[in-house]
Amino acid sequence: MNQTITAVTTRSAAQIPSGSLLGNLRQELARYTPFSQMVVGDLDFFLSHTEQLYFAPGEILVEPSHGEVKQLFFVRRGAVSGKRGLADLSGGAFEYETGDLFPVSAAIARRAVTATYEATADTFVLALPVANMQALAQKSVPFADFLNRRVLKFLDLSRQALQVAYSSQTLAEQSLETPLGDLARRAPVTCRPQTPLRDALVEMHQRRIGSMLVTGERGEPLGILSRDEVLGRVTLQQVPLDTPISAVMVAPVHHLTHEHTAEDAALLMSRHTIRHVPITRDGLVIGIVSERDLFAMQRLSLKHVSTSIRGAADVDTLKLVAQDIRRFARSLLSQGVQARQLTALISHLNDVLTERLLELKAAQHGIDLARVCWLALGSEGRSEQTIATDQDNALILPDEITAPQREQVLAFAQDVNRALDACGYPLCRGGIMAGNPACCLTLREWRERFSNWIEHGAPQDLLNASIYFDFRPLAGDTSLAQALRSEVNRSAQGVPRFLKQLALNALTRVPPLNWMGGIAADERGGIDLKLQGTAIFVDAARLYALSQGLPATSTRERLEAVGPVLGVEPSEYEAWVRGFEFMQMLRLQIQLEGATSGDHPNHIVVDRLNDIDRRILKETFRVARTLQQRIQLDYER
Repeated sequence: MNQTITAVTTRSAAQIPSGSLLGNLRQELARYTPFSQMVVGDLDFFLSHTEQLYFAPGEILVEPSHGEVKQLFFVRRGAVSGKRGLADLSGGAFEYETGDLFPVSAAIARRAVTATYEATADTFVLALPVANMQALAQKSVPFADFLNRRVLKFLDLSRQALQVAYSSQTLAEQSLETPLGDLARRAPVTCRPQTPLRDALVEMHQRRIGSMLVTGERGEPLGILSRDEVLGRVTLQQVPLDTPISAVMVAPVHHLTHEHTAEDAALLMSRHTIRHVPITRDGLVIGIVSERDLFAMQRLSLKHVSTSIRGAADVDTLKLVAQDIRRFARSLLSQGVQARQLTALISHLNDVLTERLLELKAAQHGIDLARVCWLALGSEGRSEQTIATDQDNALILPDEITAPQREQVLAFAQDVNRALDACGYPLCRGGIMAGNPACCLTLREWRERFSNWIEHGAPQDLLNASIYFDFRPLAGDTSLAQALRSEVNRSAQGVPRFLKQLALNALTRVPPLNWMGGIAADERGGIDLKLQGTAIFVDAARLYALSQGLPATSTRERLEAVGPVLGVEPSEYEAWVRGFEFMQMLRLQIQLEGATSGDHPNHIVVDRLNDIDRRILKETFRVARTLQQRIQLDYER
């Protein structure tokens, strides 16, 4: 039987801990979430309404037969394992350790637990009655927020801790996550389409602004004319200054809403080589953000890096400029930029570098890029590249290409692969590169290859081929890739055998949790965050996206799209997304810090993690396991 320790107890005011004991207990609790965010009065409420209980190893704290949960437990010392029965001992256990609260979901829902909670060591817990838990949740916003958003709360705290850790290294002054609405502090200078050029240019000169935004009667953006365009569109064309600005403005104008971020604006400027982006709310202009605004936010800007890459005249210059991508990633990490945005920005810059290499090498080899399509595969195809990434690419050729032309394109692709390697993107060990004849095929040959994988592929074939299903057009004739994507999605949806084999492959990797639910590290005390972590989410997202015929390639977009289709609660598929992105951020962190193990850029030693990251990592592995359990229910029949 459990023994009650009377140092902390309930009900009787005479048994409330003394001031000195309360002070010691407060300090102890303050090391853990959510108590570290709670005010002293709420901490005292928690402590004065709990009783401390002891459980010997093997003793049960709570199980389904106990009925509706009566208490919320805080593990003060020891460990507790939750097990869902004998059938799940090999993969269904989970572990709570010092600083954990459980069973949160059952306590909130006022229901019985679905697992048996057993002490695995000498364990002391603080037990808070559910009624007092509810009262505390009404008093304390941090406590209530933690109960309702436990996984998300841990992720937010981890991100905050990472931002603080990198603050001394930051190259930025303001976060790229700033909503554009916050940057629209004053109304932009605008004119109507019929405004004479002379008036618009005088206004620009007097106000010392770089662009004139043209709007309609309601304030909707119609076009824009910047200083850089005056020479080519007005001066050299000898356009009379009484001409309406609508005759020379750039239209339609690229614009973003107030809900987009500075990062979105930076990407838009980089992709379209523009310097000004109008900001709209409900379709009407409320402001404009310039390249100079973004440059003020970050000394090493996305525009600066991408412009340097696009201006590189040779491979040697690109080798030097490629180093800025790592510096830029460190700058963004210090801002607390999320993994999705960070990997998207890294992938974008890698795209820009590859595009420039393709232009340089195409000119050298006499290749017309408009006749072929360069594909990004794998993590680059999903726009999820980290710092330590090798090449995964391919080429689609037109069906009418001749044998000599194919040899010419192949030589070009091999040269590009070597140049990418020189710039810090290692050659793919598996040979999945455009310079490999097996990855340099006509559209008809690619169709036949995907059809063979879908219709006849063996499990091992599909395991090796999965990287191809994340293809994304990068340069050249994108219509070739669009045609292939449409056919692949349509075919995959209609072949249950293919989907089942993909599902079985997705279950070959299992989260590194031991039989008690703790993290099962290898002999070096570590785990592979890619193979044992992010790959689980990537495989699941790919499976469900192909099963539903969804065109998305990024893991986040796929999970967010399939969740509602599968009838999954938003909180569940949001946990999938956040768990995946937490692991991505952890991978980026150790790669930027150089804390990886030799040739293993995704290997991390568990004991080196801080308390928050270790807890959320374990929670994320549990989320990954539940995702795989869903796959088992859907496909192992």
